Amino acid sequence: MSLLRLESLSARHGLLTAVQNIDLEVAEGETLALVGANGAGKSTLLRTIAGAHPPAGGRIAFAGTDITGGPAHQRVGLGLALVPEGRRLFPAMTVAENLAVAARRARPGEWTLSSVYDAFPALGPLRDRRASALSGGQQQLTAIARALLTNPRLLLIDEVSLGLSPAAVDTVYDTLTGLASRPTLVLVEQDLNRALTVAGRVICLLEGRIVLAAGTADVTREQVTEAYFGLRSPKAGA
Repeated sequence: MSLLRLESLSARHGLLTAVQNIDLEVAEGETLALVGANGAGKSTLLRTIAGAHPPAGGRIAFAGTDITGGPAHQRVGLGLALVPEGRRLFPAMTVAENLAVAARRARPGEWTLSSVYDAFPALGPLRDRRASALSGGQQQLTAIARALLTNPRLLLIDEVSLGLSPAAVDTVYDTLTGLASRPTLVLVEQDLNRALTVAGRVICLLEGRIVLAAGTADVTREQVTEAYFGLRSPKAGA
């Protein structure tokens, strides 16, 4: 059974349809990369799945439960967490305080403050530093650690590497791939090379629609680029 299933999912911003009739399944343990140009609907899709944006139509099922109309906090309680674009940390709070907020509302599971600091050793020396004083890479690590503290089965990360230095991107991905216990991942990633390297499957959106869906072992960077810019619109089999 799929962990996440979307059926004809649509979402709007006013009169603009940002996500159009998306059908998608994500299997437990999978790492899926979601790519597409600015305005393709990637962030809206993740926010709709997470309950931060209302759907205009369709259905969202998580672990066999229909969550289409459920609030965001209910989805977190079921094991679905979002790291939003821009991280959205509490800027005046320290790293430790940001993490403690998530820990107080966490589902039962192996991720605790202690295990998070073990998995993210770079955060230990930063515990007492305000989030507003962190670098972009440090903020991203803190945001991912905060999401993990909810003990998610599915982790959605929007714009993993946007605005980060190459070294910071390496640190973030090294941390993610090195986790002893890693949830199912759906990553929005602008770096196509990185997306094709870390994910087992890639989905390309164009104007709110899926125009390419394929296993990363079965698709070339050139095919993804063509779909990305609308030069061709196949829907390859995964």
